[in-house]
Amino acid sequence: MKRSPGFKYAVQGIAHAFRSQLNLRLHLSIGFLVVLTGYFLQISLVEWCIILICIGSVLAAELFNTALENHIDLTHPEWNEIAGRSKDIAAGAVLMVSVISAIIGLIIFLPRFFEIIN
Repeated sequence: MKRSPGFKYAVQGIAHAFRSQLNLRLHLSIGFLVVLTGYFLQISLVEWCIILICIGSVLAAELFNTALENHIDLTHPEWNEIAGRSKDIAAGAVLMVSVISAIIGLIIFLPRFFEIIN
């Protein structure tokens, strides 16, 4: 079975973003630590699904943000207030998804940490 060229380009895009975007590498590293924590704390299947959706959402938001920033830089290489505002809003979306995901992580993991401490 042949893979579509779109799959190849998608993988190339993710690889390029990984190489060029510190925030994406940071989010991926945090996601890896969250997965390890989930493994050691033996979270439930439903909790795994929630955690993986959160990790995937943060990574996807970071990829969308990177794509938008690249597009804006291409179309507006000179400083532009509206272009800058658009980039700020996209970064804000990543921040929002990250904060909500962190809160969900705390809701899932904190009770288990308290059980271990007590």
